Amino acid sequence: MNGRNRSDIVIGLKVSVIQKADQRSGKRTDGVVAAILTNSSFHPHGIKVRLADGTVGRVTSITES
Repeated sequence: MNGRNRSDIVIGLKVSVIQKADQRSGKRTDGVVAAILTNSSFHPHGIKVRLADGTVGRVTSITES
């Protein structure tokens, strides 16, 4: 599971995301999914989510299932 399929992401899941501002540096942020923002079932750069702390980014990896 790499975060590109919406069906793999559920609220409460621990994930790593990359924020828009951090795309060049590759800095990732870990957190818990609070909301799924991407409507399509697949996105090549990762499904966009809002974490519990308010951070918005695209899922790069799922750290806990």
